[in-house]
Amino acid sequence: MKNESPKYRFDKFNQNWIIVKVSDIAGQYKTGGTPSTKKPIFWEGTIPWIQSSDIQKDTLFGVIPQKFISEEGLRNSSAKLILKNSIAIVTRVGVGKLAIIDQDYATSQDFLSLSDLKGDTNFLVYSIYRMLQKESTQQQGTSIKGITKEDLLFKKISLPKIEEQSAIGSLFRTLDDLLTSYRDNLANYQSFKATMLSKMFPKAGQTVPEIRLDGFEGEWKLCEINDLADDFQSGGTPKTNVQEYWDGDIPWIQSSDLGINCLFEIKVQKSISEKGLENSSAKIIPKDSIAVVTRVGVGKLAVMRHEYATSQDFLSLSNLKSNIEFTAYLLYRLLQKEVTQLQGTSIKGITKGKLLSKEVLIPSLPEQQAIGFYFSNLDNLISSNQEKISQLETLKKKLLQDMFI
Repeated sequence: MKNESPKYRFDKFNQNWIIVKVSDIAGQYKTGGTPSTKKPIFWEGTIPWIQSSDIQKDTLFGVIPQKFISEEGLRNSSAKLILKNSIAIVTRVGVGKLAIIDQDYATSQDFLSLSDLKGDTNFLVYSIYRMLQKESTQQQGTSIKGITKEDLLFKKISLPKIEEQSAIGSLFRTLDDLLTSYRDNLANYQSFKATMLSKMFPKAGQTVPEIRLDGFEGEWKLCEINDLADDFQSGGTPKTNVQEYWDGDIPWIQSSDLGINCLFEIKVQKSISEKGLENSSAKIIPKDSIAVVTRVGVGKLAVMRHEYATSQDFLSLSNLKSNIEFTAYLLYRLLQKEVTQLQGTSIKGITKGKLLSKEVLIPSLPEQQAIGFYFSNLDNLISSNQEKISQLETLKKKLLQDMFI
């Protein structure tokens, strides 16, 4: 049975694709099972036993098994040994997740595995992934909790000739390898930043940091946050039912506009007018201030390079006496510790007075500038990787729509 060709394809391919059932693309279909957890001997083996939580949503490769069963566990359960390079599809808890498994394995009963594949493995896994994506979109809002083996095998996908399958599969595998590389880089940079934040600021009871940039020595000076700036302004919210107070030229910052980890990432969603400013407790905050969330979303903050106003959830530090980047990272580290201490309590924020009276240690201005520059560069690397990941995800989504039927 013939089908139309996809919207976009490689130049040298022009033959129509054919429609087949999922049951037509594999020689074997195996379900899984769970050995008795009451018998440790069943779980002291070397056979990877895949469960739904091992497979990440939208990630089709690189599955890392968390549990292993023995030959005896395999023989005494409905689990089956499945050959490597098969496609494991979650059909129950976590329905829609799937992956190519690169080693011999067994699965829980939540899976159907396709083996002895009749086509390019990479193409087939992306084709099934795309089909399940479309099904999920169509079924949003329903109470479907899974899919039967029979229903899955009866579903249809479209296939080109093997040469085109290989070209498409290779393209998407390359995209996913790039995404994995950038995600790994991002995780490494974020971990490194967290480590350096803990080591480049003095720990409790210390007056110098564990790691120091070259050329600096001497103890850091104790002061209060109140000493780091000349002006401290809170914010306010104009009445939301008065249209003329909104959509003006003054950026109005709310907690949700700020990122959790990046201190320079602000996505302003709303603006207010001069009338909105005059008829509320909102204030114009000068550029090169630090906006600190003290209520809903406490712990987030941002360096603001332009004039702005904020909601009442903020305290802004203006006319800084210390280096702005250093002060931002100093406050970030302080607030992260505060949030950790508040976890599990009913306290949802920190008062202006309590924040300003907190004691901190600061070095000389040149060392502040060097530390601020160091962490700003790290955040630039983090932002760059995040942007590349976002671009690749957008490209992959577009190509999945246009290169499959």
